[in-house]
Amino acid sequence: MSYIGTIIAESLFDTSILGKINILSTKVEPVTEKHQTPWLKQWTLHKVEIPEGQAREVAQKLSLFLDYSNKSAWYADFKNEKNHYIIFKDKIFLIGRQDRQGFEEAKAYGMSVGIPEHQVDFPKNM
Repeated sequence: MSYIGTIIAESLFDTSILGKINILSTKVEPVTEKHQTPWLKQWTLHKVEIPEGQAREVAQKLSLFLDYSNKSAWYADFKNEKNHYIIFKDKIFLIGRQDRQGFEEAKAYGMSVGIPEHQVDFPKNM
C-alpha cells in the first residue's frame, strides 16, 4: 500500500531526493501573506507516491533535508489508508490514521518549532 503526500520543493535545502521519488503532479502556488514565507515568491508543491517499503527511508532523508535556515520551519507528510508520516527536521512521527492523540502531539511539536497552527491541521482526513 503506497503512501501519497506533498513535498514543497522550497522546504528542502537539498532537492536531490525529489529525483528518487515518484512525483505524480506538480503545482506552483504564488506566496501570499498566509504562507508566512515572505523571502519566497512561490511554493512548488509536488504530489508524491512512495512505496510502503521505502517510506521509512524517504522520511529519514526528508528529515535531514528540510531547511530551517530562513526563520521558518517546514514539514513534509505522506499517508496511506493505515498510517501517516509527519516529518520535521530531525523528528519523524508515524501515526495510525485513527490516533487522534498522535496527531495532537505532532501538531503541538510543529507549532513548537514555529509552524503556524493553520498549517498543522493533520487529523482533518481521519
